[in-house]
Amino acid sequence: MRDAITDVPGIRVGNAQDSKTARGVTVILCENAKTAGVDVRGGSPGTRETDCLNPVNMVSAPHAIYFSGGSAFGLAGAGGVMKYFRDRGIGFDAWNIKVPIVPGAVIFDLTVGDPFAYPDEAMGYQACLNANLDVPMGNVGAGTGALIGWAGELRQRMKGGLGTASAISGDLIVGALVVVNCWGNVRDPKTGELLGGTTNLEGDGLLDAYEEMKKKQANYPSKEPKKGITTHTTIGVIATNAILSKPMATRVAMMAHDGFSRSIEPAHTAGEGDSIFAVTMGEVESDINIVGSMAADAMARAIAKAIRSADSAYGYMGHAELAERIARKAR
Repeated sequence: MRDAITDVPGIRVGNAQDSKTARGVTVILCENAKTAGVDVRGGSPGTRETDCLNPVNMVSAPHAIYFSGGSAFGLAGAGGVMKYFRDRGIGFDAWNIKVPIVPGAVIFDLTVGDPFAYPDEAMGYQACLNANLDVPMGNVGAGTGALIGWAGELRQRMKGGLGTASAISGDLIVGALVVVNCWGNVRDPKTGELLGGTTNLEGDGLLDAYEEMKKKQANYPSKEPKKGITTHTTIGVIATNAILSKPMATRVAMMAHDGFSRSIEPAHTAGEGDSIFAVTMGEVESDINIVGSMAADAMARAIAKAIRSADSAYGYMGHAELAERIARKAR
C-alpha cells in the first residue's frame, strides 16, 4: 500500500503545474464511483457543481474531483477535465449525450507567484493525462502556490502543499487527499509536533495562531480599519471502497472535517472555503461510523504529510528549513 488515496481501487490522481507562475491543478479521477457527497464548512468557498452532490439531487456520483489554485479564476480549468472525459465518451447520459460531472474547489494563492496567471483548460486536461497511482506531495498540483500561517505579516507565512494518506481495516480502505492552504498553524495529529504556520519575525520559531487571532479583537472598538481574517482555504477529498448511500457519503465528508480540526489551529474560519468531498467505490460492507472515523484519521495525517513534504519556495519557508532554523537557534 502507498498510504495514499490511490490505495482505494479505481482512484487515480493527476497533477499539472506551472512552477514559474506558482499555479497548478490536481484531478482525482473516479469515473466508476457509485455515490458521492460534499460538506463545505468555511465561510468563503470557491466551488463548482457541489449542488449535484446534494443527496436529494439526481446525479449519484461525479467522474472526477477538480482542485486548483488561482482563486475563482482557477475554476475554468475544470473545463479541460470535462473535455478529457468527453473525448473518451464518458459522462452522465443526457439524451444520449455524455455530460461529464466534475465538481471541484479552488484555493486562494494569488499572493504567490504571478497574480495574473490562472489554471486553464489545457492545464486541467494535462492533469488528467498525468493521472496514475503514484501521488507526489508538497509543492505540486493545486498545492504549488499554497501557503499557511496568515496570523502575521506576509513574510511570516510558510509554504503549504498537497498531501495524501490512507487508513485500512481488513478489506475496508479509506483514503484522503488534501491541499493545505490554511490561515492557522498545522500540527501533527499523532505526535503533537507543531509543523508550520505563522513564524515569528526572526523566522526561527512559530507564533500561536489562536492567540494572535484573539489579539485582533482589540481593533474592533476603535474607528481604525478593522484587520479581519484573510481569505484562505483547505480543500480535500475522501475516497473509500465502502458501500454507502449518497446521504452516507455526505456524512463521511462531514466526519472527515474532524481531521481538519485535529491538525489545523484554528480551522473553518469565515474567511476560508474549507471543503471536503467524498466518493465511494461501493465494494465493501461497513458501518458509517467506522468509515467516517477512518476518514478523519486519514485526513488529519494527510494534512501533516502535506506540510512535512512542502519545500521552501517563492520566498516562503518549508517545514524542513524551519526545523533547521529552530535547531540552530537551540544550539
